[in-house]
Amino acid sequence: MERIAFFREMSVRKLLAVALLAAGFIAAAILGVTIWLATPGGGWLAFWPVFMVLAGGLVALWRLVDKLLVAHAYDHRSLPARPEFYDFGDREHPMHWQEIGGKRLKDLHYVVFDTETTGLRPSDGDEIISIAALRLEGGALDEANSFSRLVNPGRPIPEGSIRFHGITDDMVEGERPIGDVLPEFIEFVGDAVLVAHNAAFDMRFLEMKEDQLGIPIPHLVLDTLLLSVFLEQQSENHSLDAIAGRMGISIEGRHTALGDALATAKVFMKFLVRLESRGITTLRQAIEVSARVEDVRKLRGKF
Repeated sequence: MERIAFFREMSVRKLLAVALLAAGFIAAAILGVTIWLATPGGGWLAFWPVFMVLAGGLVALWRLVDKLLVAHAYDHRSLPARPEFYDFGDREHPMHWQEIGGKRLKDLHYVVFDTETTGLRPSDGDEIISIAALRLEGGALDEANSFSRLVNPGRPIPEGSIRFHGITDDMVEGERPIGDVLPEFIEFVGDAVLVAHNAAFDMRFLEMKEDQLGIPIPHLVLDTLLLSVFLEQQSENHSLDAIAGRMGISIEGRHTALGDALATAKVFMKFLVRLESRGITTLRQAIEVSARVEDVRKLRGKF
């Protein structure tokens, strides 16, 4: 039983290495016995060239397998997506809708943002380690004046999370904590409407800092995930990768805060055109259809 537990704890890479090594030994033994029996007196001398070819083949095979394993491990398509959060509609918006509810969606000022974190559970101590944002105003995206900061989480970054974003402890060691970075982010946002993909996930991290740091985040928020469900009801997959793929949008720097914010901004710009064609022309209407979509997805999750 202990041996079984030992092998279960081994990584796929180590298991494959052991399997190839064992296969090599078995093949070498079979070839050695075969050559020795077939060539009495000089069998072992004839075996060495064959052994060298066999060893070289195994080394080449291992290098290929190892290269494929590494590529797979760091391919964002092989990583599980963030869980969808459905408490987004419960967020209270202190701003008065009357102030901006009558303006057309395309005339509003937006800040599209994304975060990278140590994990998926802010209530259990996971922290923001990167936050980035881009302004979108008058239908134009301002890529030149983006906001991008690394954040010291004050705790180690798990190896499993590093696979997603590539941010290590060394990279954030000299960076400032979220208490210093968040006010700068709020200043960058100004009075804009926030936009994010699966926004409730990112907002949960920010809302917890509202309570801990006493920094209010009184912004209305639009979620491109919920808007995608409204606009593309025939589609089952509403991940950022899937939406971008359907729209022909390439994602550079996937699973980096700035790369994902840029992709989300490009998706949102196309959504604005499609929303208007569906008669959704004001922020109030966009939030209302998002809330209805969210209610439906909550109900589906119960079955």
